[in-house]
Amino acid sequence: MASANMRPKKTAELLAQRIVADINRRGNTVGDRLPPERVMLEEYNVGRGTLRESLRFLELQGVIALKPGPGGGPVVQQPDAGNLATALTLLLQFGRAPFRTIAEARVGLEPMMARLAAVRMTDGHLAELRSSVDTMHDHLGDQSVFLEENKRFHDLIAHGSGNALFGHVVDALLGILDGSAIGIDYPEVRRTAVHRAHLRIYEAIASRDETASAEAMTAHIDEYVRYAERKYPEVLSAPIVWNNH
Repeated sequence: MASANMRPKKTAELLAQRIVADINRRGNTVGDRLPPERVMLEEYNVGRGTLRESLRFLELQGVIALKPGPGGGPVVQQPDAGNLATALTLLLQFGRAPFRTIAEARVGLEPMMARLAAVRMTDGHLAELRSSVDTMHDHLGDQSVFLEENKRFHDLIAHGSGNALFGHVVDALLGILDGSAIGIDYPEVRRTAVHRAHLRIYEAIASRDETASAEAMTAHIDEYVRYAERKYPEVLSAPIVWNNH
């Protein structure tokens, strides 16, 4: 029996699921064009309005791009964490959750990712991780480079964990909790401390030490939360809002 909270799926959403199933069945990859509208109308036996609503839904989810003009139409795309970040942001906003919610989630998630990365991260990912640490060190005077490398470092560990869900979740969480956008400043002394923490985490992962990797990440995220709580408590207490950037 369906839950009272479950809504019946619209015809357009059901059609969207069929279109995605057919993308997988055909083995379509990014850049492939889907059949033209007249073919899809006949194949799926639906009205033009329903088909266009389905395609628009898939476009919003990042599954396809709708190319205009002659020879255009739906083209397969690679969804990214942006859609997940938007959905999470709206859920948290309507739940009146503060930004502290994201920080607390990172405390729980990222040490596990570091532990897995110590076992599963490839040599190629390790080289990228080292590159991020070195780039941050070489540009400690530039906060924009610091923020970019800070995000890249955590993204690399998330994806290097070998768990696809962690990669997407961290992409989404970092997209929501962009310190510069919500008003957290990182003076150079703080950037230097973050670099040292990243170096310790890298060395632990590179040595394939699961426990040390998790402990180094725990210390790093705990330090970040303490810094934010001490210097910017009003930011962490502020409610999450969509498109706060």
